[in-house]
Amino acid sequence: MAATKVTIGTVNNGDMIRMQGLSDAFEAEYPNIDLDWVVLEENVLRQRLTTDIATGGGQFDVMTIGMYEAPIWGEKGWLTVMDDLPEDYDKEDIFPSVLGGLSKNGKLYALPFYAESSMTYYRKDLFEKNGLTMPAQPTWEQMKSFAKTLHKPDEGQYGVCLRGKAGWGENMALITTIANAFGARWFDEEWKPEFTGPEWKDALTFYVDLLGNYGPPGASSNGFNENLALFNSGKCGLWVDATVAGAFVTDKSQSKVADKVGFALAPSQKTDKGAGWLWSWALAIPVSSDAKEAAKTFITWATSKQYSALVAETTGIATTPPGTRASTYDNAEYLAAAPFAAKTLESMDRADPNDATLKPAPYVGVQFAAIPEFQAIATQVGKLFSGALAGSMSTEQALMGAQSITTREMTRARYYSK
Repeated sequence: MAATKVTIGTVNNGDMIRMQGLSDAFEAEYPNIDLDWVVLEENVLRQRLTTDIATGGGQFDVMTIGMYEAPIWGEKGWLTVMDDLPEDYDKEDIFPSVLGGLSKNGKLYALPFYAESSMTYYRKDLFEKNGLTMPAQPTWEQMKSFAKTLHKPDEGQYGVCLRGKAGWGENMALITTIANAFGARWFDEEWKPEFTGPEWKDALTFYVDLLGNYGPPGASSNGFNENLALFNSGKCGLWVDATVAGAFVTDKSQSKVADKVGFALAPSQKTDKGAGWLWSWALAIPVSSDAKEAAKTFITWATSKQYSALVAETTGIATTPPGTRASTYDNAEYLAAAPFAAKTLESMDRADPNDATLKPAPYVGVQFAAIPEFQAIATQVGKLFSGALAGSMSTEQALMGAQSITTREMTRARYYSK
């Protein structure tokens, strides 16, 4: 009998590539299932998966999606409900906030591979050398002062590295948390965008000035992977990004600064509400799949305690997929091996998708608004903000464009009564 082929669409980050590398163990255990991997850059993956699921294309049996897509696509009837999980899967071990973010109306639509917030990474050696002290949670103004001191481009050392690459899950994830900290929000309580207000103007101007003056050249092309490479090669004094990077920046096999990294909460400014995001990369099965049972067998394995144990055994306990299971953080051996673990947990505990802005907002989500229209809107806004960083337009032009695009799309989607 021929093996059942399971086509997996996933993102080209370190944890997912590790999963692909360890999948021989799965195929040895399940010889009747043949895994076919499609590994793509984040923006491309999101575009491909969205198109495929919206058209019922059936190209993928497993999709790597997150807390934005899972509840929206699940409610539309596009995803298979994740029920009847095996007893040894221990669903109760998964943090409630993570399960909640992947569910809608009490139905779970994806299983979390890892979960994350965002935090501040900094070079302890450079701080000590320059007489700087990192608070438990810096403000963005303090970050600017640190970046100015640490910025030595002639020596190949840049004050700060931040996402500049356009994308709703790339630069807009970071910029939205900066905006939250500055007191901004995507929409007021009547669903009107606020990009021309003082809070968004302050936030975007600050971001462009900070990264433009104290960041690496070509910052508008840098996303998570590019900044990780810069930080690991010793070129960044500061970096604010996903907590999942902790395992990579402290890994001596890939980081030149592995033993010199400090950790702090993501920066606040006017408020600490929404300063650190909440996300999970999770595995879901589209209803269009013709290999649902085999796909479920795989994603249950890939998000299980058994898989975490395999990772620990193969590449070290500090590389265990973070942020999803209480048992990981109850393990003294993991906490001892992972200096970023406590700060990861604190960051995730602080992130509240239901209360992420200084003023009340009508949407759920920290670094995104959980409405179907958001992906298209934020993709376009991300291009404008990346353009402002690159100098192809002013921040005022970018904000006016963002206001215009968002108003048009929300009007088209009938959020406003006549």
